[in-house]
Amino acid sequence: MDSFEVSTDSECSVVDITDRVEDLIPADADGRVTVFSEHTTAGVTVNEAESRLLSDFETALDELVPDAGWAHDEIDDNADSHIRSLLIGPEVTVPVADGSLQLGTWQSVLFVECDGPRRRRVRVVV
Repeated sequence: MDSFEVSTDSECSVVDITDRVEDLIPADADGRVTVFSEHTTAGVTVNEAESRLLSDFETALDELVPDAGWAHDEIDDNADSHIRSLLIGPEVTVPVADGSLQLGTWQSVLFVECDGPRRRRVRVVV
């Protein structure tokens, strides 16, 4: 198992981490890789990494989940971030062949920050 850090500079950010994941896969690996966010207010997904679409994802998450009015906000005022990350999920599993991710033409591995700006750890298990 390996890991790397992702830094974000806004509350909601979508970051393409495909190259960083692929760098941790041994050249002879076949099977699958799991990419896991060890944080309850961030997630990992697979989708297209086109810049306008990444911005649309951020906007959609903001619009889908209101910022205020949640019971958990009495503790640390970030229930919206937990709920947004719940919609995304903490991990993805991607097939690997000959040391390369077997993603579709437009697919990328995306890290989604919901409570930034932060430095986060992403685990990669081959």
